[in-house]
Amino acid sequence: MKTPDTELQEKNPVIDEYARSAAIYDKKWSFYIDATACETMARVNLRPGDRVLDVGCGTGTLLSQLASSCPEARLSGIDLVPEMLAVARRRLPASIELRHGPAEHIPFDDGQFNVVVSCSMFHYIRNPVAALREMQRVLQPGGQLVITDWCDDYITCRICDWYLRLFNRAHFRTYGRKDCLRLLEEAAFAEVQVDRFKINWFWGLMTACAKKNVA
Repeated sequence: MKTPDTELQEKNPVIDEYARSAAIYDKKWSFYIDATACETMARVNLRPGDRVLDVGCGTGTLLSQLASSCPEARLSGIDLVPEMLAVARRRLPASIELRHGPAEHIPFDDGQFNVVVSCSMFHYIRNPVAALREMQRVLQPGGQLVITDWCDDYITCRICDWYLRLFNRAHFRTYGRKDCLRLLEEAAFAEVQVDRFKINWFWGLMTACAKKNVA
């Protein structure tokens, strides 16, 4: 018998979109993937023994970089698309735990992670506050959240957002810096900081860093 969560996942157009492109995803988007992963990595405060979760880990590029930078960290990833996870399993060591699941219902217990990261996933989320609250739930008190995604404060990304809303069912919407601050505060994160940057003439992005309250 299917649960409501299972039925919701099966209807999600993101699954169809990335099931078709999983085999060529890394090659097609190599510059963008590497650039966004590097920007995210630069903001992660990682220590030996930390537990880290990558939400929307895709084919595992960010997890691979995290493993190289801190081999003593304990890494996990989740993704909604089984085909993307299959690619990640082939490229990553077996010590990195990968699970299938959506950002709105993270399949881990409360307070398991010191750091939660997410890269280029947020514009697909239909309920962003629910996803952020799940990320907060699995963080330990004082844990760090780092999210990198498109920023529609840049005109090129606003145009891309408009086009994708019309012609790509997987895409939901992009956000600007003020939107991102509001969503993180609504999800009760603290010490929120959002930095905007460009990786080339087209891609305007932002990285949000925040903490889970200790109390």
